[in-house]
Amino acid sequence: MPDTPSTQRAFRLGVCGPVGTGKSSIIALLCRELAGELALAVVTNDIYTDEDARFLRAAGVLAPDRIRAVETGACPHTAIRDDITANVLAIEDLEDDFSPLDAVLVESGGDNLTATFSPALVDAQIFVLDVAGGGDVARKGGPGITGADLLVVNKTDLGPHVGVDVEQMVADAAASRNGRPVVALSRHDPDSVRALCGWVRLTLARFRTELFVASDPGPMAPHSHGFTVHTHTHAHPHASVVDPEYRSGAA
Repeated sequence: MPDTPSTQRAFRLGVCGPVGTGKSSIIALLCRELAGELALAVVTNDIYTDEDARFLRAAGVLAPDRIRAVETGACPHTAIRDDITANVLAIEDLEDDFSPLDAVLVESGGDNLTATFSPALVDAQIFVLDVAGGGDVARKGGPGITGADLLVVNKTDLGPHVGVDVEQMVADAAASRNGRPVVALSRHDPDSVRALCGWVRLTLARFRTELFVASDPGPMAPHSHGFTVHTHTHAHPHASVVDPEYRSGAA
């Protein structure tokens, strides 16, 4: 198992998307496929439970103590974008306990199409849709769909059962992303699993170079908690990898 360079912290990969799109299953899949070659750990986010962490521990994809849970106590985006302290502390604890780590996978709680990770928390992020959510979802936009480093259209094997034209859904997703990558994924399709794992390996390799700069898919749209409307803004500039063949999610 290769060591992470001693001068560099672990790569932090966020997995975000609406409820039920398969975020936990994708993290389980990545751990099964990559744990033999990479030192991995996971941080999950739920509002009031550690259910996703318990699911991953029960699946046996990593040693149980490499999977930590954050209970956000509020809307899922609060802990991945508004106040990332709890997630940062969980990641740092994992790095202290299991150094050197190659990557820490951070799973958001299920949220809506506007939810994205702060680039201060993760280095790259995957946004997940699934065909059971409807073939038109990919056309609806939002910063996760349009600007995440990778968009996964998940559960493609369900297309015929839910009346979704998967090829059209993937084409719509690609059209909304201005050249950023899309993976049409089914855990029963080895080629799509290889495509997802290949993207993770490539992104990790780029993280370990001086060319990689984390980018921000864009601020969330204004949203309300009770009677208060919040607009999220960030002072840092959007940035991309200086490479004409690859961009880390920036426009």
